[in-house]
Amino acid sequence: MHLMRNIVMKRRAVALLGAGVLALSARGSGADGGASDGGGEEAGAAESPSSVRTEVGALSPRIVLAHEGGVVTLDSADGSVLNETPVEGYVRLNPAGDGRHVAVSASDAVTMYDTGLLAQGHGDHFDYYVQDPALTDLSLEAPMPGHVIPHGDRTAIFADGTGDITLIDPTALGEGQLDVLEETATEDPHHGVAVPLSDGGLLTTQGTEDARSTVQVLDADGKVVAETDDCPGVHGEAAAQPTESGDVISLGCENGSVIYRDGEFHKVAIDGDYQRSGNQKGHEESPIVLADHKVEAEPAGGIERPTEIALIDTRDATQQLVDLGSPYWFRSLDRGPDGEALVLTYDGELNILDPESGEILHEVPVTGEWEEGENWQEAGPMLSVADGTAFVVDPEAKKLSMVDVASGEVYRELDLPVVPHEIQVTTGTASGEYEVSPGASESEGEEGHEGRDHADEDGHDHGASDAGGAEDDHEGHDH
Repeated sequence: MHLMRNIVMKRRAVALLGAGVLALSARGSGADGGASDGGGEEAGAAESPSSVRTEVGALSPRIVLAHEGGVVTLDSADGSVLNETPVEGYVRLNPAGDGRHVAVSASDAVTMYDTGLLAQGHGDHFDYYVQDPALTDLSLEAPMPGHVIPHGDRTAIFADGTGDITLIDPTALGEGQLDVLEETATEDPHHGVAVPLSDGGLLTTQGTEDARSTVQVLDADGKVVAETDDCPGVHGEAAAQPTESGDVISLGCENGSVIYRDGEFHKVAIDGDYQRSGNQKGHEESPIVLADHKVEAEPAGGIERPTEIALIDTRDATQQLVDLGSPYWFRSLDRGPDGEALVLTYDGELNILDPESGEILHEVPVTGEWEEGENWQEAGPMLSVADGTAFVVDPEAKKLSMVDVASGEVYRELDLPVVPHEIQVTTGTASGEYEVSPGASESEGEEGHEGRDHADEDGHDHGASDAGGAEDDHEGHDH
């Protein structure tokens, strides 16, 4: 049995390293062209660089794009540029877990980026505020930063270069603090992942730079309470609808996925010896996990271009395959507000499926025809869902299409100022990263999509999504 090393249970507030760790060539500037440095007197407090807030009646989602040269944030209502922040190195983006901040991974650090959307609950209503987006001074050293996984009320940051796992409280970010709840580490460095569990435990991988096949569940005291070694090449994780016993987590392996449910691991049966679902998307109100479906251990040309996707039923560890007739890649997958399975394919269509039946509900033309490049880091068509909208990026055309998931309607197109390779969309609330209210008031009538503002939120925890690390060994473009 593998054991976690250096288990440390503690809380501490951190405000260190800052933008310098990301080797910023300049501080980000807001829409007005400037932002103050800020900085609290209290240890661990870091006032937002753009702390001037304006109260508004509703919030429009903000679109954060990573590109060669840094990060840019757009207003989804009109495409206006709200902030541009130069960052050196290849930048990756992940949700921080509070619906407001985005975790920016670059070089050997993960730094929090404040998108400037604030929704403050007051019992029966929310008050809404906006401020200029800005990169904060809340940063963690993370050699070879990898997966950043928000789940429940904690967010786990995994450093591939050391195996270090840092768990933070995402709600403290809005107070200008990086509140570290726990620090631990795997036995050896590897491209791994950690998922916080609702009972205070932690699901994590074990492995080395050469191989990884072990998944463990630790209780709140750090004791291993469940383990499987039957997950070679483990990569890709998603949280599905929990049972009465607790969380349900699916993970991709090279011999069929494995599911943690009711305190045990369950193997998904496959035809043949090799099947890899290294990119998975879950929804906490659906027992079905959307995953890619690869069956070639050594694909011709080094890149497999599957046309089938897997719909993994976590209730009985089975999977349904759906052939979309056109390939896709790892940035093609996401889930809708009601659990819909969304897949963006080479033929330029956004496929919206019923996850239970596999029926294609909508086929929406959103991009020109495309093909995955040889380098996974290259910009390519990609997808992110928030506020009931699928945000689809066509980098070659420098266009972003906004699609209403329920109807399949393209209701807005924006011109992009950069050629992006990653996208995150924030709404101001953690629940908004997967599902929020439709946003259109009755008075808006047929123009209800205009602005796509939302003024009421449901407080659902959201599932862990596959948010891969920047690594040299990209293993068949799974990230």
